Amino acid sequence: MGLSRDTFYRYKTAVDDGGVDTLFEVSRRKPNLKNRTDPATEEAVLKHAIEEPAHGQARTSNELRKLGVFISPSGVRSVWLRHSLANFKNRLKALEEKLAAEGLILTESQDQALERKKLDDEDCGEIETAHPGYLGSQGTFYVGTLKGVGRIYQQTFVDTYSKIAHCKLYKTKTPITAADLLNDRVLLFFESHDLPMLRILTDRGTEYCGRADTHDYQLFMAINDIDHTKTKVKSPQTNGICERLHKTVLQEFYQVTFRKKIYGDIESLQMDLEEWLHKYNTERTHHGKTYCGRTPMETLEEGKQIWKEKSIA
Repeated sequence: MGLSRDTFYRYKTAVDDGGVDTLFEVSRRKPNLKNRTDPATEEAVLKHAIEEPAHGQARTSNELRKLGVFISPSGVRSVWLRHSLANFKNRLKALEEKLAAEGLILTESQDQALERKKLDDEDCGEIETAHPGYLGSQGTFYVGTLKGVGRIYQQTFVDTYSKIAHCKLYKTKTPITAADLLNDRVLLFFESHDLPMLRILTDRGTEYCGRADTHDYQLFMAINDIDHTKTKVKSPQTNGICERLHKTVLQEFYQVTFRKKIYGDIESLQMDLEEWLHKYNTERTHHGKTYCGRTPMETLEEGKQIWKEKSIA
């Protein structure tokens, strides 16, 4: 049998005294579960992991707090580790398994999460910004071609302090459209909140750069006394805040809405974009040393006091 006589009789005696269970290793100390997350909270974390697989542990903690479930980001990760959900791929796999087993109807966030294949964010450094309106970031995003409409371009503006975003769709990419976004949306918004717009950062595209005395965008900036800063040559990451928003709006809005609806005109697409932007600005939490799980609008409201103190001084 491959056992020594001594081992055989030791095992036989153990079985005679206490049965087969006595042969199993029992020397390991049992874990202390007193500090383990309670079942109701753990269930809420697991449910959110399936509903919002793209959310990280910090955002999951923030979203659950809105529902009255209080758990730290590290507590969320501990629950994920126990259930093999610690990374985005595993949460997507769990979502696919549940979808196959129960025939669930995907929400928009689940649909866009499954569309993402990998996380390719780059650390592009930090932009120094003192208060809302101190520095804005503007860029152009090519949305695509709509049948019967033609090419669609999105003019994008992001306040680098609060991450408040404004977007508008156009059929052309010209200095007039770049200035129109500022005139129609951005400046009116900041005036309504008694905030200035001091400086705007753009790339070196022809819609933003040209002769100061003839270029429409340059003239508009001069009339409104706004400083214009351009990115470093061949370094799009310099305007990384705007580029990151382009990735977000692509994944969370366009890739979802174009699978759900067929657009025949630019106006209906603009209306749906406005609805998504309202949710982005007022409901979607952001992270980092300035945001700490707050929405862009909450960060803007708190940043007003900083501007008031600076303007008085």
